[in-house]
Formats: sequence, structure tokens, C-alpha cells
Amino acid sequence: MTAPQDNSPPKLGIIAGGGALPARLAAAAKAAGRAVFVVMLDGHANDPTLESYPQITLRLGAAAKILEAMRAEDCVDIVLAGKVARPSFSAMRPDWRATKLLMKVGLKALGDDGLLRLVGQELEREGFRLIGAHEILTDLAVEEGVLGTVQPDEQAMSDAKHGLSVARILGQADVGQGCVVQQGLVLALEAIEGTDEMLRRSALYKREGVGGVLVKSAKPQQDKRLDLPAIGLKTIEESHKAGLRGIALLAGGTMIIDREAVLARADALGMFIVGLRADNDQ
Repeated sequence: MTAPQDNSPPKLGIIAGGGALPARLAAAAKAAGRAVFVVMLDGHANDPTLESYPQITLRLGAAAKILEAMRAEDCVDIVLAGKVARPSFSAMRPDWRATKLLMKVGLKALGDDGLLRLVGQELEREGFRLIGAHEILTDLAVEEGVLGTVQPDEQAMSDAKHGLSVARILGQADVGQGCVVQQGLVLALEAIEGTDEMLRRSALYKREGVGGVLVKSAKPQQDKRLDLPAIGLKTIEESHKAGLRGIALLAGGTMIIDREAVLARADALGMFIVGLRADNDQ
């Protein structure tokens, strides 16, 4: 007699950093009838709702324990989600497994795209399947075109396209994922400080006349399953405080968290949100 087959979806492991995204992914997986296990990265994961799921808190450098926990919980798919501040070597306190990984690319990989790619490759070598957040929450990915009701004018679109070119060059150098452009001038580039601090800094240099544009883009070489740039309600508020009049996002290479709320708030503030294709994208 043949045993009944289990048709439930594979168990999802979430390696969780800060912000709301990890909890949204957990909720979506649970709603789809999927078992979830969360590794809370100590000092980074900060959403208390994650505590309602089976979870363990481990430091970022405890690579061996993270892999052991995922394997012990029979996780099949793994997603990395949430903000993780770029660590120093001493703050990371890498165990033997993490040290072995870092030696493959050198300490220069700490916190940037090289380290993330290495983590993804190691997870797959261990037999896990790495997936992107947008594969679970399908409304996260940004599509091409104006996303809200506010239409960008010619100057705004010119700033947006210029900013996208700049952001792609910045990303190619593995530095950051965004910039602020006003009337053709680059007011700020994103580096280690992150988007919110970049926005605050850009306000110090804004010119008279129409406001600028925040531009966010994945790095050209980036594995889109890892650390795609995202905006949320806080991004809208910080952009408005900085005097910007809109946000341009790489279509297919950025995400919006809480899309409905984000677009509604942008509309209420008179800000546009537009998805753009890079010149070399097909």
C-alpha cells in the first residue's frame, strides 16, 4: 500500500535582519500553509512579531550554528531579508565557518555584495534552495511605469534617468544602491550610511526651485535573490522631509514594502513613484 504523499509546500527558513520585511514574509508563508523557521540575527532583527514563529537568535558571525539550525529544522528554501548594518570584523566575531568563507574573498567583502553572494553560494552548497523575497511576496517587485497617481514632469524624468545611470555606476563599484538628483545635480550618493541618512544629508545641499528625486537601483552584478533595495513608508516620509518630489526605482531590481500604504502616502504628499528600466535591460 502506497503511503499518502505530503503535498504541503517546503519549509521556509528566514534569516532575518531589521525592518518589517521578514515578518511579512513569515506571515505570507504561513497564510500559504507553509511551515516557517526564523533565524533572528542578533542586534539586527527588531520586529517583535517574529517571536510568534519558531525561531532562534544567533549572531551574524555564527555561520556554523545558522546552518545547523536550518538543517535541524528541515528547512528546504531559505530567504535572506531585512536590514543588516555593515559589520566590522571584530563586531561580526566570525566562527570557524564564517572565517573560512571570508578568507575566500578577503575582508574587503564585509557588508557588501561580495559577502552576500558568498553566503548565498554556501547555502546552496549545503543543499538549501536560496529564494528571493519577491518570490514569496509577489507584489514586492517594482514594475515599469508610474505607480501612483502623481505624474513626474519632464525635469523629474530627466533627473530620474540621470540618477539611475549614476546609481548603476555606483553599484557596479559595489558601493551603494542609490542617489539623490535635483535639476541635473547629484546632491548625495548612498554608501555605508544607508538611504535615510543619505536623504537627510541631501537636504543640506538642495537648490531653489523644483525638488529632487531619490533613485534606488540594484547593483548590475547583483544576485536578485539577495538584498534587493527596497522602499517603505519611512522612505516616503524621509524623502518628503528632504524636499524631494518623487522616487524612481529600477523596474525588476527594487521592491516596495507595504505597496498599497506607500502609494497612498506618496499620493497624499503629492510625490510620484516611477519604475524605470536601465538602458541595457531588455
